Amino acid sequence: MTNIFPYEPMMERQDALERLDLKVYWGNYEIRVLRFHLTSFPPGKMVSFHKHAEYEFHFIPRGKGMVILEEEPFSLREGMLYLTGPDVMHYQEADKQEAMDELCLHVDIIHLADKEKHRGKAARQAADPWELAEAHDSMEKLARLPLHPVSDMHAAMPYFLEAYEASRMKYAGQYTTIKHCVIQILLRAVRAYTSEPTEAQMPSRDMKAYRYQLALEYMQANSSGDVVLDDVADKLHISARQLQRIIKEQGDGRSFSEILEDMRLKAVCRRLEESKDPIDIIAANEGFSSGSYLHTVFRKRFGMTPTEYRNLNTKQ
Repeated sequence: MTNIFPYEPMMERQDALERLDLKVYWGNYEIRVLRFHLTSFPPGKMVSFHKHAEYEFHFIPRGKGMVILEEEPFSLREGMLYLTGPDVMHYQEADKQEAMDELCLHVDIIHLADKEKHRGKAARQAADPWELAEAHDSMEKLARLPLHPVSDMHAAMPYFLEAYEASRMKYAGQYTTIKHCVIQILLRAVRAYTSEPTEAQMPSRDMKAYRYQLALEYMQANSSGDVVLDDVADKLHISARQLQRIIKEQGDGRSFSEILEDMRLKAVCRRLEESKDPIDIIAANEGFSSGSYLHTVFRKRFGMTPTEYRNLNTKQ
């Protein structure tokens, strides 16, 4: 049974991606895509020694052959990748009995600090600090990668097909999809050469502050209804006791019921200032059991009745 070659669709228009003028901005770098295609080497095909001024990522999705990097020969087989950087002499050859396919991404990488164009300055200002650090780390590693093939252990190759399909199908977000594919190919190729895990940690949340904020948002959205501590805790997937502690710590010592009451009273004040609705109606709409109960709570908090507050704050 013949195995299906997943990159077969790319044979239809092997230069489809090269027809796009692609410039990818990643951290402090501009990545100009020069070549982005699938090519085939028939059995015995040789490409004599040559070099480029840019980086070229070579992936072998099918077949076998060999490459000479500077003066060192290496065997190539399906699932491998190798990199040629600026001024690296290399020679390629397909097996004498078997064709070799190659996915190629050829890019020119420019540090934006070397440019004076406005686009470069805007990119630097808008970049996320974590993206800046990761892009810089990847480019530093790229400049030091050893000249030998490795296994595509982090599956960069499928991103060639994803970019091609985005271009061919012309679906929504195709340009952004293709640019992200370029970054993924670079990232995963660099990762294939570096087995050590990174020491950098992903940005993490203060979970207490995060859960407190989520609790406030839920309470605010539902303050006019029946809101109880257990329900909010259940929405956050924590215990009521844990939520109670978080609210005390994050809410300046106030309790759940005190914060909820504050929310409801603010809403009542707004309604008193902006509407002529009866007090009983305002009480019912803002989570108080009755107008008389609102009257008691309001007088205790503000030293005046809701009606007196309305008379003082109604816009003439």
